[in-house]
Amino acid sequence: MHRDTAWTHEDIHDLTGKTIIVTGANSGIGFEAATHLAAKGAHIVMACRNEQKATHAIKLITQRFDKAQISFIPLDLADLKSIKAFTETFLKNHDRLDVLINNAGIMAIPKRSTKDGFEMQLGTNHLGHFALTGHLLNTLLNTPESRVVSVSSVAHRMGKIRFRDLHGDKKYDPWKAYGQSKLANLLFTYELDHRLRSIHADTIAVACHPGYSSTNLQLVGPQMQNSSLKEKLNALGNQVIAQSAYMGALPTLYAATADDVAGGDYIGPDGFMEMRGYPKKVTSNSASQSVETGRKLWEVSTQLTDVHYDALSISPT
Repeated sequence: MHRDTAWTHEDIHDLTGKTIIVTGANSGIGFEAATHLAAKGAHIVMACRNEQKATHAIKLITQRFDKAQISFIPLDLADLKSIKAFTETFLKNHDRLDVLINNAGIMAIPKRSTKDGFEMQLGTNHLGHFALTGHLLNTLLNTPESRVVSVSSVAHRMGKIRFRDLHGDKKYDPWKAYGQSKLANLLFTYELDHRLRSIHADTIAVACHPGYSSTNLQLVGPQMQNSSLKEKLNALGNQVIAQSAYMGALPTLYAATADDVAGGDYIGPDGFMEMRGYPKKVTSNSASQSVETGRKLWEVSTQLTDVHYDALSISPT
């Protein structure tokens, strides 16, 4: 894709009347996505853990676009009760959901567990979003041409779903756990889209990744490890090598709004090794496209979260 024809936020059509949830919308990719979707008239629901940070983010967006419609509902993806409470609050106030952007995530952190006992990266990046999507499924199905957009990573290529040690209790490596969670995002997307197709739903599931983008994501792990050296090196990488958070958000914006997006698509940057550039359709690795692994992960995720996609209960063919 050449720069003179590259897709940008300016290509987003009018979104007036649309309702969009963005998890992790108070910073980084999520903040940029929320900003530009709000600018086009969508009502943005910020789903974030920290109310203070979300309130500040809303202030920044409304200062830039005074007609922006943005609300905040607290959401902790590492707590199934919080996810249920979020959806109950959302459904009391909204009868449609045009786009659910599963964006929030954590990367390469020391071994931690969610409130429900899941490994933190898998629990937050995949299982939390699996539960959230399941709770919102009926509303998505009842909204014409709705989309579920899940943000993965090039790191999915280092991932493997370790069903015998899913939570890293026997052996834990921060980067392997991150790769597993990002691979899970893609397996979930493809299995969800397959099941949506099986009932001829209007809703589609798509995935995207931001390449190497400058966000706080790279700094959290070193901060939790109390490693000032790693934090400084990652901060330097953000400044020298990474593209901006805005550029990193373009694949998300494309996946959420572009007319030529189809179910099962994967959107990433068009540059070298998909690390930077403008959005285009890309291809994930063969492991992410394993039908057998996708179905098994779906079953395990259902058991762990106790969230059942009843409307999609027809066995895939």
